[in-house]
Amino acid sequence: MIFPDYRPRRLRQNETFRRMIRETRLSVDDLILPLFVIGGRNVKNPIPSMPGQFQMSIDYLVKEARLARDVGIPAIMIFGIPEKKDAFGSQAYAKDGIVQRAVKSVKDKVQDLVVITDVCLCQYTDHGHCGIVQDGVIDNDATLDLLARTALSHAQAGADMVAPSDMMDGRVAEIRDTLDENGFFSIPIMSYAAKYSSSFYGPFRQAARSAPLFGDRRTYQMDPANSLEAVREVTMDIEEGADIVMVKPAIPYLDVIYRIREEFDFPIAAYNVSGEYAMIKAADQLGWLDGRQVMMEALTAIKRAGADLILTYFAVEAARELGGST
Repeated sequence: MIFPDYRPRRLRQNETFRRMIRETRLSVDDLILPLFVIGGRNVKNPIPSMPGQFQMSIDYLVKEARLARDVGIPAIMIFGIPEKKDAFGSQAYAKDGIVQRAVKSVKDKVQDLVVITDVCLCQYTDHGHCGIVQDGVIDNDATLDLLARTALSHAQAGADMVAPSDMMDGRVAEIRDTLDENGFFSIPIMSYAAKYSSSFYGPFRQAARSAPLFGDRRTYQMDPANSLEAVREVTMDIEEGADIVMVKPAIPYLDVIYRIREEFDFPIAAYNVSGEYAMIKAADQLGWLDGRQVMMEALTAIKRAGADLILTYFAVEAARELGGST
């Protein structure tokens, strides 16, 4: 293919040609909207580092879930902010916990919307870590039962899918066994399989009030330098019973998404995390770039890398760009 016989610009000369040969097509069906739920009524607290995102009481969460459904988004992911925290994160698996009540309300009032729940302890523990702490060390095996109890309580509340994000070894198998033993054979697990210890989570930790009070999460979340390790993590989660595997964050780890896509014929999700969202929003507000165009370019890149599903705070905006209802 040598110029002038081959001229790639021939098929770029107008939008119709470009649309006809477009290789990657982003769809509203690819999107999952993360939402933060908090106690009380008529509460809608802005998250300063995430413009346009809020901590919402259940009544507002239901409205936001209905909006997501109405613009064509197929699923939401619920993150809970409890009123009380303790060393064992007991509100994570309490029958009347904030997530459990939110799930029941959304499932009761919003039809045709998949409700996914984040399964972790970090928002619920008084130390902010994702597992039980023993003598200053996160005890992997002691945490597994609590994660499984959390997932079970979400399923009992009506969740359509559970998503463990803790990165404890063996938690997918523990959750799968617990769900099956209690008759929830049809509840899928979307595992945060390759979750990196990333600085891009900063705004989320403000939103979810989940920053660790000591140390960091590098003993259980992955080293950002590693790619082969992601393959091992994904392999383990699939073997333990995960139905969908996730890479988090998304944009700084497009190579990892691509590698997992090449290695596995399996549904892949990618989380376009809070820091990615915040950077685009901040630059747009400062007039440094066109936020709408960069949003769509970023989401398309995640899709092009191989993600089937994209968790993103841009979901409603992107759905409207893609022609969803208003």
